[in-house]
Amino acid sequence: MFLHSMDYREQGKILLQIARSSIARTLQVDHFNTDAIDISANWLAEPGATFITLTQYGLLRGCIGSLQAHQALIDNVSSNAVSAALHDNRFSPVTIHDFDSICLEVSLLSTLQPLTFTSEADALAQLRPGIDGVLMEYGVYRSTFLPQVWERLLQPCEFLGQLKLKAGLCPDFWDDAIRLRRYTVQKWRETDFIKEKCDG
Repeated sequence: MFLHSMDYREQGKILLQIARSSIARTLQVDHFNTDAIDISANWLAEPGATFITLTQYGLLRGCIGSLQAHQALIDNVSSNAVSAALHDNRFSPVTIHDFDSICLEVSLLSTLQPLTFTSEADALAQLRPGIDGVLMEYGVYRSTFLPQVWERLLQPCEFLGQLKLKAGLCPDFWDDAIRLRRYTVQKWRETDFIKEKCDG
């Protein structure tokens, strides 16, 4: 799903509040009011796929998400937020002592769109830097990069090479059986709303 509303910014703020309150509730953070969020809006009950990204002091602290909508948006945000905080095995779990120093980003995904290509060069030519998130699949190998990754991997060849490396393949590997699907995101960062908290 994608949100199309005059209240787009406010909707993002609500999603961020849901994500943070879910982590707070799980960690039993006493000083965070988890009951002050309006979750009555109908759009929260619609199916949605999200990724939740956590950073701490400017560094990645966790990122977990869903590529396809399989539950209500509110539930997807909540479960992915807790998973990003506690179950991203690249990082130690977030603790109650980390809670005030982490910053959250919610990415709401569009539906996956398959890419049709005849070669790796053809696939690279179709990628849109700064716009496309990409899911790569090859047999048991599978990985994805959100569009935000273009901020540090500027060239399509580098982007795809690192995506293959993330999946466990060599960056220069290619096989015609590789499947690519792309998506776009709407994203909101807590720094958009409470910059002083994350930067101060």
